[in-house]
Amino acid sequence: MNDADDARRRAEVAVRAARAGAEVASDAFRSGIAVETKDGKTDVVTQADRDAQTTVVEVLRETYPDDPIVGEEADTLKAVPETGPAWIVDPIDGTNNYVDGIRAFGTAVATVVDGEPIAGASVFPELGDTYRVGPEGAFRNDDPLSVTDRADPETATVCPTFWWDYDERDQYAAATGAIVERFADLRRFGCAQLELAMVAAGALDGAVTNLVMNPWDSVAGVQLIREAGGTVTDLEGDRWRHDSTGLVASNGEIHDDVLAVAREAAALE
Repeated sequence: MNDADDARRRAEVAVRAARAGAEVASDAFRSGIAVETKDGKTDVVTQADRDAQTTVVEVLRETYPDDPIVGEEADTLKAVPETGPAWIVDPIDGTNNYVDGIRAFGTAVATVVDGEPIAGASVFPELGDTYRVGPEGAFRNDDPLSVTDRADPETATVCPTFWWDYDERDQYAAATGAIVERFADLRRFGCAQLELAMVAAGALDGAVTNLVMNPWDSVAGVQLIREAGGTVTDLEGDRWRHDSTGLVASNGEIHDDVLAVAREAAALE
Protein backbone atom coordinates (compact mmCIF):
# COMPACT_ATOMS: atom_id res chain seq x y z
CA MET A 1 0.00 0.00 0.00
CA ASN A 2 1.45 3.38 -1.01
CA ASP A 3 1.37 6.50 1.18
CA ALA A 4 -1.67 7.99 -0.56
CA ASP A 5 -3.69 4.79 -0.20
CA ASP A 6 -2.67 4.49 3.45
CA ALA A 7 -3.70 8.10 4.12
CA ARG A 8 -7.11 7.52 2.54
CA ARG A 9 -7.59 4.35 4.54
CA ARG A 10 -6.61 6.10 7.76
CA ALA A 11 -9.01 8.94 7.00
CA GLU A 12 -11.86 6.46 6.58
CA VAL A 13 -10.99 4.67 9.83
CA ALA A 14 -10.78 8.00 11.69
CA VAL A 15 -14.35 8.84 10.64
CA ARG A 16 -15.62 5.39 11.56
CA ALA A 17 -13.95 5.47 14.99
CA ALA A 18 -15.09 9.03 15.77
CA ARG A 19 -18.68 8.21 14.83
CA ALA A 20 -18.64 5.12 17.02
CA GLY A 21 -17.35 7.06 20.01
CA ALA A 22 -19.80 9.91 19.43
CA GLU A 23 -22.69 7.46 19.36
CA VAL A 24 -21.69 6.15 22.79
CA ALA A 25 -21.48 9.70 24.14
CA SER A 26 -24.80 10.67 22.60
CA ASP A 27 -26.58 7.63 24.03
CA ALA A 28 -25.66 8.75 27.57
CA PHE A 29 -26.21 12.49 27.01
CA ARG A 30 -28.61 14.11 29.48
CA SER A 31 -29.03 10.79 31.25
CA GLY A 32 -27.95 11.87 34.71
CA ILE A 33 -24.56 10.17 34.36
CA ALA A 34 -22.22 10.43 37.36
CA VAL A 35 -19.46 13.04 37.19
CA GLU A 36 -15.98 12.85 38.72
CA THR A 37 -13.15 15.37 38.86
CA LYS A 38 -9.56 14.73 37.82
CA ASP A 39 -6.95 17.47 38.38
CA GLY A 40 -9.20 20.35 39.37
CA LYS A 41 -12.72 21.44 40.22
CA THR A 42 -13.66 21.94 36.57
CA ASP A 43 -11.56 19.11 35.08
CA VAL A 44 -14.37 16.59 34.93
CA VAL A 45 -14.77 13.08 33.55
CA THR A 46 -17.69 10.70 33.23
CA GLN A 47 -18.13 7.01 32.56
CA ALA A 48 -19.27 8.05 29.10
CA ASP A 49 -15.76 9.46 28.43
CA ARG A 50 -14.24 6.10 29.32
CA ASP A 51 -16.82 4.09 27.40
CA ALA A 52 -16.46 6.28 24.31
CA GLN A 53 -12.68 5.98 24.39
CA THR A 54 -12.92 2.20 24.75
CA THR A 55 -15.18 2.09 21.71
CA VAL A 56 -12.91 4.32 19.63
CA VAL A 57 -9.87 2.21 20.52
CA GLU A 58 -11.72 -0.99 19.61
CA VAL A 59 -12.55 0.38 16.17
CA LEU A 60 -8.97 1.53 15.59
CA ARG A 61 -7.57 -1.82 16.69
CA GLU A 62 -9.71 -3.67 14.14
CA THR A 63 -7.60 -2.19 11.33
CA TYR A 64 -4.44 -0.99 13.07
CA PRO A 65 -3.77 -3.42 15.94
CA ASP A 66 -0.22 -2.28 16.60
CA ASP A 67 -0.34 1.52 16.18
CA PRO A 68 0.28 3.59 19.33
CA ILE A 69 -2.78 5.45 20.62
CA VAL A 70 -2.58 8.78 22.43
CA GLY A 71 -5.71 9.63 24.40
CA GLU A 72 -7.17 11.78 27.13
CA GLU A 73 -8.35 8.98 29.40
CA ALA A 74 -6.45 6.14 31.10
CA ASP A 75 -4.57 3.30 29.38
CA THR A 76 -3.32 5.36 26.45
CA LEU A 77 -0.15 7.33 25.77
CA LYS A 78 -0.13 11.01 26.73
CA ALA A 79 2.52 12.21 24.26
CA VAL A 80 2.68 11.85 20.48
CA PRO A 81 5.51 9.60 19.25
CA GLU A 82 8.04 11.42 17.10
CA THR A 83 8.42 8.56 14.62
CA GLY A 84 6.01 6.19 12.92
CA PRO A 85 2.22 6.21 12.77
CA ALA A 86 -0.02 6.95 15.76
CA TRP A 87 -3.62 7.83 16.63
CA ILE A 88 -4.84 10.66 18.86
CA VAL A 89 -8.23 10.32 20.57
CA ASP A 90 -10.50 12.64 22.53
CA PRO A 91 -13.58 10.58 23.43
CA ILE A 92 -15.61 13.60 24.57
CA ASP A 93 -14.17 17.02 23.89
CA GLY A 94 -16.24 19.58 25.76
CA THR A 95 -17.01 17.37 28.76
CA ASN A 96 -18.13 20.33 30.87
CA ASN A 97 -20.69 21.15 28.18
CA TYR A 98 -21.66 17.50 28.09
CA VAL A 99 -22.38 17.22 31.79
CA ASP A 100 -24.32 20.50 31.74
CA GLY A 101 -26.56 19.26 28.95
CA ILE A 102 -25.08 21.61 26.32
CA ARG A 103 -24.90 20.12 22.84
CA ALA A 104 -21.43 21.50 22.00
CA PHE A 105 -19.36 18.35 22.52
CA GLY A 106 -17.89 15.71 20.27
CA THR A 107 -15.48 12.86 19.64
CA ALA A 108 -12.23 13.64 17.84
CA VAL A 109 -9.82 11.17 16.23
CA ALA A 110 -6.65 12.14 14.37
CA THR A 111 -3.84 10.13 12.84
CA VAL A 112 -0.24 11.24 12.47
CA VAL A 113 2.92 9.89 10.87
CA ASP A 114 6.24 11.02 12.33
CA GLY A 115 4.29 13.54 14.40
CA GLU A 116 2.63 15.18 11.38
CA PRO A 117 -1.18 14.95 11.04
CA ILE A 118 -2.43 13.32 7.85
CA ALA A 119 -6.13 12.76 8.58
CA GLY A 120 -8.78 13.16 11.24
CA ALA A 121 -12.43 13.44 12.13
CA SER A 122 -14.47 15.33 14.71
CA VAL A 123 -18.08 14.23 15.19
CA PHE A 124 -20.56 16.40 17.12
CA PRO A 125 -23.57 14.11 17.43
CA GLU A 126 -26.04 16.51 19.03
CA LEU A 127 -25.23 19.18 16.43
CA GLY A 128 -25.53 16.74 13.53
CA ASP A 129 -22.09 17.66 12.18
CA THR A 130 -19.21 15.44 11.08
CA TYR A 131 -15.98 17.20 10.17
CA ARG A 132 -13.38 15.11 8.35
CA VAL A 133 -10.01 15.79 6.79
CA GLY A 134 -7.74 13.67 4.65
CA PRO A 135 -6.02 13.54 1.27
CA GLU A 136 -9.15 14.79 -0.49
CA GLY A 137 -9.42 17.91 1.67
CA ALA A 138 -11.58 19.11 4.58
CA PHE A 139 -15.34 18.65 4.77
CA ARG A 140 -18.36 19.13 6.99
CA ASN A 141 -21.11 16.65 6.19
CA ASP A 142 -19.57 16.21 2.72
CA ASP A 143 -19.50 19.96 1.98
CA PRO A 144 -15.99 21.34 1.37
CA LEU A 145 -14.65 23.68 4.02
CA SER A 146 -13.04 27.06 3.48
CA VAL A 147 -11.84 29.69 5.92
CA THR A 148 -13.15 33.24 5.60
CA ASP A 149 -11.42 35.89 3.52
CA ARG A 150 -11.94 38.73 6.02
CA ALA A 151 -8.89 40.98 6.12
CA ASP A 152 -10.30 43.75 8.32
CA PRO A 153 -9.92 42.77 12.01
CA GLU A 154 -12.82 45.04 12.91
CA THR A 155 -15.16 42.71 11.00
CA ALA A 156 -13.71 39.48 12.43
CA THR A 157 -14.79 37.18 15.28
CA VAL A 158 -12.16 35.38 17.33
CA CYS A 159 -12.39 32.70 20.02
CA PRO A 160 -10.14 32.38 23.09
CA THR A 161 -9.82 28.61 22.95
CA PHE A 162 -8.56 25.95 25.35
CA TRP A 163 -8.78 26.69 29.07
CA TRP A 164 -6.79 28.87 31.46
CA ASP A 165 -6.58 27.39 34.96
CA TYR A 166 -7.35 29.51 38.02
CA ASP A 167 -3.72 30.54 38.43
CA GLU A 168 -3.66 31.72 34.79
CA ARG A 169 -6.78 33.89 34.78
CA ASP A 170 -4.75 37.06 34.27
CA GLN A 171 -3.65 35.58 30.96
CA TYR A 172 -7.24 34.65 30.12
CA ALA A 173 -8.34 38.19 30.90
CA ALA A 174 -5.51 39.61 28.79
CA ALA A 175 -6.48 37.40 25.84
CA THR A 176 -10.16 38.30 26.00
CA GLY A 177 -9.38 41.98 26.45
CA ALA A 178 -7.03 41.98 23.49
CA ILE A 179 -9.68 40.27 21.35
CA VAL A 180 -12.34 42.79 22.29
CA GLU A 181 -9.97 45.68 21.53
CA ARG A 182 -8.94 44.39 18.10
CA PHE A 183 -11.87 42.48 16.65
CA ALA A 184 -15.58 42.85 16.01
CA ASP A 185 -16.60 40.23 18.55
CA LEU A 186 -15.62 37.27 20.70
CA ARG A 187 -17.09 33.76 20.91
CA ARG A 188 -16.27 30.89 23.25
CA PHE A 189 -17.90 27.46 23.06
CA GLY A 190 -16.02 25.38 25.64
CA CYS A 191 -15.03 22.71 23.11
CA ALA A 192 -11.66 23.26 21.45
CA GLN A 193 -12.15 20.82 18.59
CA LEU A 194 -15.47 22.47 17.72
CA GLU A 195 -13.91 25.93 17.86
CA LEU A 196 -11.08 24.89 15.53
CA ALA A 197 -13.55 23.21 13.18
CA MET A 198 -15.55 26.44 13.12
CA VAL A 199 -12.47 28.35 11.97
CA ALA A 200 -12.06 25.83 9.16
CA ALA A 201 -15.73 26.21 8.25
CA GLY A 202 -15.66 30.01 8.26
CA ALA A 203 -17.94 30.41 11.27
CA LEU A 204 -15.04 31.98 13.18
CA ASP A 205 -12.13 33.95 11.80
CA GLY A 206 -9.64 32.86 14.42
CA ALA A 207 -8.99 30.94 17.63
CA VAL A 208 -6.14 31.54 20.04
CA THR A 209 -4.40 30.44 23.21
CA ASN A 210 -0.93 31.11 24.57
CA LEU A 211 -0.87 27.76 26.36
CA VAL A 212 0.39 24.32 25.32
CA MET A 213 -2.69 22.47 24.09
CA ASN A 214 -3.18 18.76 24.58
CA PRO A 215 -2.83 16.89 21.28
CA TRP A 216 -6.28 15.32 21.69
CA ASP A 217 -7.80 18.80 21.94
CA SER A 218 -6.07 20.18 18.88
CA VAL A 219 -4.53 17.99 16.18
CA ALA A 220 -7.69 17.04 14.28
CA GLY A 221 -8.91 20.64 14.25
CA VAL A 222 -5.55 22.05 13.22
CA GLN A 223 -5.47 19.79 10.19
CA LEU A 224 -8.99 20.85 9.25
CA ILE A 225 -7.91 24.51 9.28
CA ARG A 226 -4.82 23.88 7.21
CA GLU A 227 -6.71 21.94 4.56
CA ALA A 228 -9.41 24.64 4.52
CA GLY A 229 -6.82 27.28 3.64
CA GLY A 230 -6.09 28.71 7.08
CA THR A 231 -2.92 29.29 9.09
CA VAL A 232 -1.89 27.75 12.42
CA THR A 233 1.28 28.80 14.23
CA ASP A 234 2.86 28.85 17.65
CA LEU A 235 3.69 31.97 19.67
CA GLU A 236 6.78 32.60 17.55
CA GLY A 237 4.78 32.55 14.35
CA ASP A 238 6.31 29.23 13.31
CA ARG A 239 4.31 26.28 12.00
CA TRP A 240 2.34 24.70 14.84
CA ARG A 241 3.21 21.22 16.13
CA HIS A 242 1.50 18.98 18.64
CA ASP A 243 3.98 20.09 21.34
CA SER A 244 4.07 23.82 20.50
CA THR A 245 3.65 26.58 23.04
CA GLY A 246 0.59 28.54 22.00
CA LEU A 247 -1.89 27.82 19.24
CA VAL A 248 -2.79 30.69 16.93
CA ALA A 249 -5.30 29.75 14.23
CA SER A 250 -6.78 32.09 11.67
CA ASN A 251 -7.99 32.54 8.13
CA GLY A 252 -4.48 33.79 7.35
CA GLU A 253 -5.62 37.32 6.54
CA ILE A 254 -5.78 38.48 10.16
CA HIS A 255 -3.08 36.19 11.53
CA ASP A 256 -0.73 38.91 12.76
CA ASP A 257 -3.54 40.40 14.84
CA VAL A 258 -4.51 37.04 16.34
CA LEU A 259 -0.85 36.34 17.07
CA ALA A 260 -0.63 39.65 18.92
CA VAL A 261 -3.45 38.48 21.20
CA ALA A 262 -1.53 35.33 22.14
CA ARG A 263 1.63 37.32 22.83
CA GLU A 264 -0.19 39.79 25.07
CA ALA A 265 -1.50 36.89 27.16
CA ALA A 266 1.90 35.18 27.21
CA ALA A 267 3.54 38.36 28.51
CA LEU A 268 1.80 37.76 31.85
CA GLU A 269 3.17 34.24 32.36
